Amino acid sequence: MVDLTVWITIITFLVTLGFILWRPRGINEAIPAAIGAIIVVLSGSVSLSDLGIIAGTISGAAITIMATIVMAIVLESFGFFNWVAEKLAAKAKGSGIRLFWYVNLLCFLMTLFFNNDGSILITTPILVMLLNNMGIKNHQKIPYLLSGGLIATASSAPIGVSNIVNLIALKIVHMSLYLHTAMMFVPATLGLLLLVGLLFLRFYKVLPKTIPTNIQGLSLKSYHPLKPVVHHESEKQRSRFMRNVLLFVFAVRVSLFVASFVNIPVSLMAVIGSLVLLGWRWVYLKIPPGDMLKKTPWYIIVFAFCMYVIIYGLNNIGLTDWLITFMQPIVSGSLLHASVMMGVLLSVLSNIFNNHPALMVGTLTLTHMNLDLLSLKIAYLANVIGSDMGSLLLPMGTLATLMWMHIIRKGKVKFTWWEYVKITGVVIPPTVLFTLVVLYYWVSWLFGGVLQQ
Repeated sequence: MVDLTVWITIITFLVTLGFILWRPRGINEAIPAAIGAIIVVLSGSVSLSDLGIIAGTISGAAITIMATIVMAIVLESFGFFNWVAEKLAAKAKGSGIRLFWYVNLLCFLMTLFFNNDGSILITTPILVMLLNNMGIKNHQKIPYLLSGGLIATASSAPIGVSNIVNLIALKIVHMSLYLHTAMMFVPATLGLLLLVGLLFLRFYKVLPKTIPTNIQGLSLKSYHPLKPVVHHESEKQRSRFMRNVLLFVFAVRVSLFVASFVNIPVSLMAVIGSLVLLGWRWVYLKIPPGDMLKKTPWYIIVFAFCMYVIIYGLNNIGLTDWLITFMQPIVSGSLLHASVMMGVLLSVLSNIFNNHPALMVGTLTLTHMNLDLLSLKIAYLANVIGSDMGSLLLPMGTLATLMWMHIIRKGKVKFTWWEYVKITGVVIPPTVLFTLVVLYYWVSWLFGGVLQQ
């Protein structure tokens, strides 16, 4: 009977993962995850008491991410992202190379202020429309779109609050958002700089040297998922309003780290920020907050909960014990060895199984290995680098990348999986290795003495 439970859980995980990556007829990924979770519970590998533990683990992360998404939807109602795209084109001043750097800066900031999925969902359609309006050739659009997509996804590494999987993993290892950012921001940001530098070198010959400058009044109604509805009387008034909104969002983001530092629930600050912004929109646009019930992608909570149920089932049938046997020699050596090997291992697992289950499996395993505090932190952060950056080697490594591929195809930009791998195969491995090495030296230098006390 035990063997049957084990096989049911393993097969359910593989079949669920297959449907999530395949998504026949555009099925929402939460549906196969929910079906898989129900089967795992019925098989007996996850008990009802386990469900309570899982709910407690993901609740804070889910609330924080949903509040962030609500803020992004409100900003789109203000026309904020259209305004940013217009400013982007204006700042480029007719230079295709300057536009490349601004696009990547935008995608980096979008992920830091919101989250990686939101960054892909909002910025990619705007960039597609911007590039289409410029009339540049298909192969010249790829440098902007691919680099923007890679940077948007990888930028969830510097701060844990930009990715729901990172937030869940933080809860599992009992690590504060403040400490995660203090240990990770510098190595991950340096890794991102290397990544964008490698992308620039790879694309330099393809980038158009000059681009049109008259790109005012972007029209995104054809396929953009969120509709702007506000129009301002003058450009000056509009810019002043958008700057005020941006300052408020920045203040909310900072409050999350302050809350983490003083042990206030991060999710509470995120909810307060989103409620204030909703009230601001109600006063300014006369739009009551009821529309958020329809516009907010609640399925993200279902997906995160159900995937964790399946992973927890794998943990309960002995996967963790097997991984401990495999991973103990890797982590028990030098801290540099632990950082590099764990990051590489999670990169491989993420590209095979997708980064969401890979990071949760890796993190659960680390908590059962009786590691000293410093080894645990470095191994966990290496997991995050492998999950957030290393997973970009193949399109199926992250759901964000699959969503990016879908959006650019919808925007009539031709780009195959093979063309994707030819580029990522050159830029992702050195970026991951560099970031893992920098992580070791940064954490050892700045926090080694404190964590070993």
